[in-house]
Amino acid sequence: MAVHFDLRENWTVRAVPPAGPPEEAAEAVTAPEGVPAAVPGCVHTDLLAAGLIGDPYADDNETRLGWIGRTDWRYATVLAEDALTGLLEGAERLDLVCDGLDTVAEVRLNDRVVGRTANMHRSYRFDVTDAVRAGDNELAVTFTSAYRYAEDLRLRLGDRPGAYPEPFQFIRKMACNFGWDWGPTLVTAGIWRPIGLHAWSTARLAGVRPEITVRTGADGRTEGVARLHVELERTGAGADAPLTLTAAVAGQRREVAVAPGESAAVVEVRVPDPRLWWPRGHGDQPLYDLGLRLDGPGGELDAWRRRVGFRTVELDTRPDAAGTPFTIRVNGEPILVKGANWIPDDCFPARVTRERYAERIDQVVGANMNLLRIWGGGRYESDDLYELCGERGVLVWQDFLFACAAYPEEPPLAEEVEAEAREAVVRLAHHAALVLWNGNNENIWGHEDWGWKAELGARTWGERYYLDLLPRIVAELDPTRPYWPGSPYSGRPDRHPNDPAHGTVHIWDVWNERDYTGYLDYRPRFVAEFGFQAPPAHATLRAAVGDEPLAPDSPGVRHHQKAEDGDGKLARGLAPHFGPAAGFDDWHYLTQVNQARAISLGIEHFRAQWPLCAGTVVWQLNDCWPVTSWSAVDGAGRRKPLWYALRRVHRDRLVTVRADGGLSVVLCNDTGRTWEGRVRLARRDLAGAVLEEVEAGFQVGPRGLLRLAVPEPVARAEDPARELVTADVTADGDVDRAWWFFAEDVDLALPEPEYDAEALVRGGDLRVTVTARTLLRDLALFPDRLDGAAEVDEALVTLLPEESHTFTIEGGAALDPEAVLRPPVLRCVNEAVRTAPDPAR
Repeated sequence: MAVHFDLRENWTVRAVPPAGPPEEAAEAVTAPEGVPAAVPGCVHTDLLAAGLIGDPYADDNETRLGWIGRTDWRYATVLAEDALTGLLEGAERLDLVCDGLDTVAEVRLNDRVVGRTANMHRSYRFDVTDAVRAGDNELAVTFTSAYRYAEDLRLRLGDRPGAYPEPFQFIRKMACNFGWDWGPTLVTAGIWRPIGLHAWSTARLAGVRPEITVRTGADGRTEGVARLHVELERTGAGADAPLTLTAAVAGQRREVAVAPGESAAVVEVRVPDPRLWWPRGHGDQPLYDLGLRLDGPGGELDAWRRRVGFRTVELDTRPDAAGTPFTIRVNGEPILVKGANWIPDDCFPARVTRERYAERIDQVVGANMNLLRIWGGGRYESDDLYELCGERGVLVWQDFLFACAAYPEEPPLAEEVEAEAREAVVRLAHHAALVLWNGNNENIWGHEDWGWKAELGARTWGERYYLDLLPRIVAELDPTRPYWPGSPYSGRPDRHPNDPAHGTVHIWDVWNERDYTGYLDYRPRFVAEFGFQAPPAHATLRAAVGDEPLAPDSPGVRHHQKAEDGDGKLARGLAPHFGPAAGFDDWHYLTQVNQARAISLGIEHFRAQWPLCAGTVVWQLNDCWPVTSWSAVDGAGRRKPLWYALRRVHRDRLVTVRADGGLSVVLCNDTGRTWEGRVRLARRDLAGAVLEEVEAGFQVGPRGLLRLAVPEPVARAEDPARELVTADVTADGDVDRAWWFFAEDVDLALPEPEYDAEALVRGGDLRVTVTARTLLRDLALFPDRLDGAAEVDEALVTLLPEESHTFTIEGGAALDPEAVLRPPVLRCVNEAVRTAPDPAR
């Protein structure tokens, strides 16, 4: 049996002369003994742990740490003689297995170079059998500056346009390490995934490529098929050994003999009537243990185990009268996608544990979402993410790793791209949650609209990757899943890539150029990106920024805003809805409310077009550091008001009031059951008094939608500044309400907020009940201002006079009740807008 030995312990790291650290750190980081290093990890986290640098996420430290990415680094450890002796005893071969090296590295065992790497997104295996010597052995991995490598290649191949001036398209490394409009420039190096030794004899499993499919027979019965394409590597002594492969799943077993000299085989196991895997909201997520064992003359040699789900997936892009749909079908059923874009959850990936992935995926599920798009400027994530999505029924759309730039197609990048893509497809193919491979993010659009053609001339830009290489790889290695060339993409090279009527669209004129009401102008088939900014939670910002006092334009706050003219866009986004904010606290609250309202309006508008529009993927779920961005969950994992808004608009049953050619109520039923009940429509004054009302029954079929016109007496306001409409839906004993205001808040005659509030301790939590005496709009609690660990269960609640709502602050029992019940912890739009400065004064 093979033996695996983890090389996690006893590493050091040091800068390699000529080093580039500042004078105060030079002696420590270049010392021969080095600095203790964590593996997996990276230089930044090692220097931080040693107290040699400040927190890269604090204030403007990022800028002062730029030298790290322009320095070469050497990681080293000693392999003790006794450990190696035990490994080599009885083994014919010893391999060094590197799951992830970031990025351009030379690997030495003693004085021998055993391997070189130039790709963060690949794993490597080096035969070190002959490099081992008697006694202790030194293993060293020296990383060349990613900047120097990329800039040298850029000089050699010729520059290419991109969204940022950094050379990220000239190296196969996490692009967003070089900075983005939501991320810092922190160019890393290090052993970022596990590294270890593998001692083996006779043969090993060099590759296992699963195809998991479902077949339906003529009798209507289903059969699950697990087809494993196996590649073997043999030692010289094992070249003529007879081998046996045994696969087992769901109680079914299949054995295949591998003749002497053969190095490839296929093992197929069939499972009668398997339970099908479904995305959340459509069924259960049964997963089966699939195992493969390799045996030789002496018994077991190697094994491979995964958890798989049986299901089919298709991408429906058959042209129709409205254009080209983009509908994901699972087990033949069309899925209304309610998703979010995922970026790396930390600039330093080794810090993202399975527990952290679980927290994020639980936030996806908690917001009633059913898909994550893994964005192409990041990385292929740990198997933990895909496994957790499979367990929770969250679909995964996986970009290949190209984003926002023209990418060279010449060597050495072309070979690296192919090797990387082949490994990624094989590694991820068994995950039931993975439903789509996507060629790139915005590169085809960029080539068409961002002035690249004139700048490029005849130089390559990645087109052959997206339209030739990658689809060939997917067809060869993962024929069970669809491939799409890019996002956005309209299905054909002769169409504009961002045409809303065809395929996927990214909507960025809203936020960059237009108010969020611009979403109402779109009738898209699928929205793969759209978003609106807001700052992170107050506790997150306060922990990262030392400004006193905090202000929208104070240096630290501005440094944690990476979008071009981001602060100006935030201000212009507030103006038509709330007017200018009076100070930091109002700015912080109102920009968060505005973000939530913008995305709510967009999603409600797009959901009301089902099945024409088959889904939305909001930009973005998460952040990699504390920053003002488009995220729903900030860089410390805290939920912004947007998260609560997403939970509402992604509910399986949604009621919304729309003004598409006349006021109407739209009832969206994303369940497999008929939705029946009654809807009461009322036009009210701001004091809550009913001016006109009407009530009617309704019935919406499974996965259906119903649009009800609002009668004229209710739909037409006599005084838009002092009236609103409520739509109360009662079904199955539950009551839900949608609101419609005839004017923006800045133009409403909002009353001074009056309410009664009390706070009561319940166990470790604090329950805060607010009873309105006037209309209260978008009532919210921000307990993180008092305790960064405290979270509230609801946000942005609107109440009519005499209505009450109870908030639960989880872990809030020790909070000061008086502080909880007043601003800036307890907020509503009424007091924020009424205190805003009058620009006419």
